[in-house]
Amino acid sequence: MLYYLFNYLDTLDFPGAGVFQYISFRSALAILLSLIISLIIGKRIINYLKEMQVNDNIRALGLEGEKLKSQTPSMGGIIILASIIIPVLLCAELNNIYIILMLITTVWLGMVGFIDDYIKIFKKNKEGLAGKFKVMGQIGLGLIVGLTLYFSDGVVIREMRYVGDSQIVVENPDGQRKIINRKHYITKDSKSTKTTIPFFKNNEGDYAALVSFLGEEQSQKWAWAVFFIAVIVIIVAVSNGANVTDGLDGLAAGSSAIIGATLGVFAYVSGNLIYADYLNIMYIPYTGELVIFISAFIGATIGFFWYNSYPAQIFMGDTGSLALGGIIAVYAIIIRKELLIPILCGIFLVESVSILIQVMYFKYTRFKYGEGRRIFRMAPLHHHYQLAGYTEPKIVTRFMIVGVLLAVITIITLKIR
Repeated sequence: MLYYLFNYLDTLDFPGAGVFQYISFRSALAILLSLIISLIIGKRIINYLKEMQVNDNIRALGLEGEKLKSQTPSMGGIIILASIIIPVLLCAELNNIYIILMLITTVWLGMVGFIDDYIKIFKKNKEGLAGKFKVMGQIGLGLIVGLTLYFSDGVVIREMRYVGDSQIVVENPDGQRKIINRKHYITKDSKSTKTTIPFFKNNEGDYAALVSFLGEEQSQKWAWAVFFIAVIVIIVAVSNGANVTDGLDGLAAGSSAIIGATLGVFAYVSGNLIYADYLNIMYIPYTGELVIFISAFIGATIGFFWYNSYPAQIFMGDTGSLALGGIIAVYAIIIRKELLIPILCGIFLVESVSILIQVMYFKYTRFKYGEGRRIFRMAPLHHHYQLAGYTEPKIVTRFMIVGVLLAVITIITLKIR
């Protein structure tokens, strides 16, 4: 909203109004606003939730600090959602298809998580929203994202083909002449199912390659079907991964902030023609505006971390965790970096896989030996380390250090091919 106001003021030659044209300025403003909003409204929401006795039903797992956690209010994801949505509405260009899509993602999965938390807390049902309905909500969002990317005219990839150099002579006021070389490209905007493949030489791949056996013409048609399936699987996996990770104070919020900062780097270079050309990566027009969204995301998660760090004053609940995971997934899909998720979201991945391994091994040993056995003391993995004697702050700190290392590895894939 402020974007359009300052645009109008700029047409009136209002002093300083033009600064709002810069993505860097609006991104900085978005992160500041989200931090301020989360810190200011956070305490009030915590006090309100305490008065309403909005406490999650903590399962008795025999872990340290369970009784204390049972008195901590939940549904704090409301703070995160408000701290993302308000700065984006104020600072972003709201007719940008990618901003619209990210706002839909935030509200959609925020509502799914809110319903789950409401059933758990107010209906006293520990199971919350049935798993099939959660998955249906995630699949529904996946279809919205996939169809939007397919049908929207604003969603394109700009391919540039180098055609040669030319030289021009520039004369400065002193009469000195300088020859400048210019590179010339032919650009073409196209709908495409191309994506980024890390560590490969050309750094690009196409979902059409997975159905190439159908022939060139048919593979282009069916590539979008493969892409839709990939979108749904990624959204379900990452949102559930974030949900599983939200088991220790500050772990999901801190990890999400690191992931968000990394995705912001990719969005900035992918949406900037000069940097995309220099790094020889896919240029996706109009994605630069997403830097404003991810700035609000970073500010919101850091602001929430203020209250969620050990000992937590509030939990985000599924209202926050499902939304965080979904935002990360959709954002990565939009900037065509979804195949980097296993690296960047390694913490989410390991937490989810630890549960899968534990369940499968338990069932296998029960079938083979008549009694189930465990690989980990408890799953997900962070509980294993709790039972091993590590304190909660130490586990969170070390997981976040690993998250930073994974973020660095993800960024250097821009040049390591």
